[in-house]
Amino acid sequence: MQPVEGVTQHYAWGDPVFLPKLLGVEPDGRPWAELWLGTHPRGPSRLADGSALSDLAGDLPYLLKVLAAAEPLSLQTHPNTTQASDGFAKGVFSDPSPKPELLCALTPFEAFCGIRPVSATLSLLGEIKIDDLARVLAAHGPAAALADLYRGVIAIEPIVDACQSSDRPEAGWVRRLANIYPGQPSVAVTLLLNYVVLAPGQALRLDAGNLHSYLHGAGIELMGPSDNVVRGGLTRKPVDVDELLRIVDARPLEQPVLTISRRYELPTAGVALVRLDAGDEHVAAGHELAIDMNGGTWYAAPGEPIVAAAVTYVVTPI
Repeated sequence: MQPVEGVTQHYAWGDPVFLPKLLGVEPDGRPWAELWLGTHPRGPSRLADGSALSDLAGDLPYLLKVLAAAEPLSLQTHPNTTQASDGFAKGVFSDPSPKPELLCALTPFEAFCGIRPVSATLSLLGEIKIDDLARVLAAHGPAAALADLYRGVIAIEPIVDACQSSDRPEAGWVRRLANIYPGQPSVAVTLLLNYVVLAPGQALRLDAGNLHSYLHGAGIELMGPSDNVVRGGLTRKPVDVDELLRIVDARPLEQPVLTISRRYELPTAGVALVRLDAGDEHVAAGHELAIDMNGGTWYAAPGEPIVAAAVTYVVTPI
């Protein structure tokens, strides 16, 4: 294996401690949000001699990250292959590729992920006494409920008020998010989504159309090499409600958390994330990147053996 140098992204929501500790450097007071490993033009990795990883591996069909969130990320979704290609042709998206994602938790990790089954959401809304949203959801389904929240047909303030007296974690997040982003419809939209808390080693797969927001925690993130994001809120960046409602997948997601495994596949990108424990051996089947929990970041050429010195996450072709 050859060591590679990733690129650190200092977004406002980042954790100031987790990534510096992993990489063995002193925290500097900045938010350290993501470490990128790959050939994406916004953060291309380099080899130890300073040459570009792409000179050796070509353009990789994936991007490997370590993500560390101290604050919530925006509520967002990503297009499928056809939507990305069409949107790129129209100037809506920055590239013509989909952006499937996989997140494997390194710490306890909170997220909203996909539309919750309707019966469970109606139970939650009944407990909190949010009747207007419940009526629309029961009569017309999640897509209509999303549209009515984002179009202002259902008022946000009464929903936030109703959450003040509930001890449900979903209501707690509504209160917290409303303080940060008062009046944003996405604050109330979170009540339609699965709220999950991952234990270390558990994972989420975010296929096209999945409406989601990472809330808190650190994890290994594997995704397609795309930058196509459609934001609906929980951000001060531009949002595109029309595009969000066009591409969102409003079908309920019954099981947002994947069955715990040492191998999680991301079929749309043609790769899998594999966990190796110290002493495990693996032979690279393609141009593979790896990160170990001692902070080492590595490139392995096809056919090259990898012997894990610590817990190591490797990207391998399916």
